[in-house]
Amino acid sequence: MRILLQSPRIVNTSSPFHLKKKNVLIVNGRIAEIGDKNFQADKTIDANGMILSAGWLDLGAFVGDPGLEQREDLTSISKAAADGGFTEIVVLPNTQPVVQSKNDVSYITQANNNRLVQIHALAAVTKNCKGEELTDMIDLHEAGAIAFTDGLKSIWHTDIFLKSLQYLQKFDGLLIDHPEDIWLDLFGQMHEGPNSTKLGLKGMPRIAEEICVSRNIKLLEYAGGRLHFARISSGKSVNLIRAAKKKGLNVTCDVSSYQPLFLDDELENFDTNFKTNPPLREQSDADALIKGLEDGTIDVLCSSHLPVDDESKFLEFDHAEFGMINLQTFASHLTSIGKEVKVEDLVLKVAEAPRQLLGLEIPKIDMDEKANLTLFDPNREWKFSSEENLSKSKNSPWLGKELKGKAVAVFNNGKVRIED
Repeated sequence: MRILLQSPRIVNTSSPFHLKKKNVLIVNGRIAEIGDKNFQADKTIDANGMILSAGWLDLGAFVGDPGLEQREDLTSISKAAADGGFTEIVVLPNTQPVVQSKNDVSYITQANNNRLVQIHALAAVTKNCKGEELTDMIDLHEAGAIAFTDGLKSIWHTDIFLKSLQYLQKFDGLLIDHPEDIWLDLFGQMHEGPNSTKLGLKGMPRIAEEICVSRNIKLLEYAGGRLHFARISSGKSVNLIRAAKKKGLNVTCDVSSYQPLFLDDELENFDTNFKTNPPLREQSDADALIKGLEDGTIDVLCSSHLPVDDESKFLEFDHAEFGMINLQTFASHLTSIGKEVKVEDLVLKVAEAPRQLLGLEIPKIDMDEKANLTLFDPNREWKFSSEENLSKSKNSPWLGKELKGKAVAVFNNGKVRIED
């Protein structure tokens, strides 16, 4: 099939057409032509005002498969990811059982050659993600694990963290950590501040994150290696990481796309859809995250997609689990954050930066290259209705809301999904 994309702005740093508006013809999964001509096609998309980039990659989505398939399985997450603009996703190891064996990795990755959305496995650092005993990371690496993390859990044990940094250097592996002091956040429900006091909820203080960021940077400086902080939320965390980068340490970080956009006052009505970990914080933190995105301190934007079934989410606030689904609504956050940070820079934080971290080849937008592409319309207005929701779960504060910003098409592995 011949598909013509008319006049998108190309954002692809390795392409000779970077930041140029060109017509792009895709034929049978490859980029056949790029230029100013209106090439003959079976289907034409008017992409004027849209951005064409390498296919987006989400770093750290949760899938319940195996063990919690009622929340999300590999099929449903693939559909939601494609609709959201992703051609590749990297999934957390917090399944049942935990991803900690060669078979576990193979179960996730085995169908990748035939998928529109390729799924990469993060393997656990410690057995059952308990933080007490290391997994066989070399074997897991050889089996195809793309990086190592305890996912939604912090690597709380200092000696285990240190040994992980040292161990992973044998194959230049990446250690990803969710920075959280589990004792300071014990029984926490939301950000610790005036609003938590007003609502009578146990707070989760910034220092619970900042202590771990500071400690882990010191351990990185001592041991060497490669360290990535997942889902940071505190302004001071941004400052600590910025200073570590200036010292030349091999440290990177990501932030959830919703984190700079919403504050803890969203919880005044006890809406459990806004209950996340790390929690929504205050304006000063959101401002610091925006600055970090703007100056490059924050390397990657991610969805932090965390589906939760109704029985575990829609109950009294202190009993509800953390998390929200966000693969399909991620693009709208790029439009919102794009009011303060260049949209092109944000696109690179989901199209290229995560691949650089993971050692994956960055798709090139040039003639005779395979088409691994995302076409994003920052101005597309749409409604995230129950019918549009492709996740098995519905824990989203945007369900039923009008949004602006949508992925219009994705191309990968000779397959395509185009928005109706």
